[in-house]
Amino acid sequence: MKYYIIAGEASGDLHGSNLMKGLYARDPEADIRFWGGPMMDAVFHANQEGSGMVRDYKDGAVMGFVEVALKARKFLGKITDCNKDILAWGPDVVILIDYPGFNLKIASFARKAGIKVFYYIAPKVWASRESRIRKLRVDVDTLFIVFPFEVPYFEKKGVKAVYKGNPLIDAIDGSPAMHTSREDFLRSAGLDGGPFIALLPGSRSNELKFMIPRLAALADRLHADPEFAGFRFIAAGAPSRKEEDYRELVSGREGFVSVLFGRTYDILRHAEAAVVNSGTASLEAALIGTPQVVGYGVDSRISFLIGRTIIRTPFISLGNLILGRSAFRELLQYYMTPENLETEVRRLVGDLPYQERMKADYAEIRALLGGSGASEAVAEEMITQLKQA
Repeated sequence: MKYYIIAGEASGDLHGSNLMKGLYARDPEADIRFWGGPMMDAVFHANQEGSGMVRDYKDGAVMGFVEVALKARKFLGKITDCNKDILAWGPDVVILIDYPGFNLKIASFARKAGIKVFYYIAPKVWASRESRIRKLRVDVDTLFIVFPFEVPYFEKKGVKAVYKGNPLIDAIDGSPAMHTSREDFLRSAGLDGGPFIALLPGSRSNELKFMIPRLAALADRLHADPEFAGFRFIAAGAPSRKEEDYRELVSGREGFVSVLFGRTYDILRHAEAAVVNSGTASLEAALIGTPQVVGYGVDSRISFLIGRTIIRTPFISLGNLILGRSAFRELLQYYMTPENLETEVRRLVGDLPYQERMKADYAEIRALLGGSGASEAVAEEMITQLKQA
């Protein structure tokens, strides 16, 4: 069968790559064309020759109401290109991974063209923009969800949804980083053996613009304290960014601040604590077991104020949402200050009972997500439904 997959961000590239492995394993005749990134591309070239990747997701990831509006023309051009490519290739199914601003428009087009549509990793309509429910109900054949609390939600909304577990468990447990010793990691990264704090400032331009000055100030404050003088601060560089994007964080701090690309799980696993931008990374930190504080904000106050009016959930971090209570602290926009970050990092590093409570909550989060094998189970269910059509 012919599968057309669309992933628009780094997390989608990760989950798309694991889904592709499952599709290739269960469908010897699988022919896959996709919008994605290097992880999906690597799986493609290990299993198939042909057209493969149409466009890299790194071309234009953007977040925020104002920011999206400013790039609307380019965005609409990508949708047109994608629609034309789908029609020309003629897939049996279009599989959309998260990225709702783009993918819901593709779903509508594919439905009108008579092509089956699967949506993997649902738009977070339970948090905001619930009006998208109608589009999911009308334009998507099956929604494949990845959080247990989504099951009753989508049932009540009349959306056909399938839950097979969360693919992050497989991605993390199968990562070489989970088997790399601290010594080997530090040696390969050219770092000394001292303790360090992980910094995950996000990947989108407006996130970096907001987070980096605050993380730089945090590093300065802690480094000036003799208690933390031996600590390093290691930022996980996003796949879609370049070293120059982190210049403000590293410049003048080369002795104690550094950026590593392609080593996020290593960094989280061996860090004493982490400051994490909200998103997939906060759930990754929880599943890896790293004590964390989530910081989030956008440089545009207008975008933040608009977001506040429509987001209905009590938390913004997936781990806290899954648990239904606060396992770790969230510092949002005005509360995301170097002073508040410093207070929380000190507690994460020095308060052992606080660490133990957080890690107990992490274990509960992992249990609620279910066991391993989610990506393979989703691939198998997709193939089954296609054969029954």
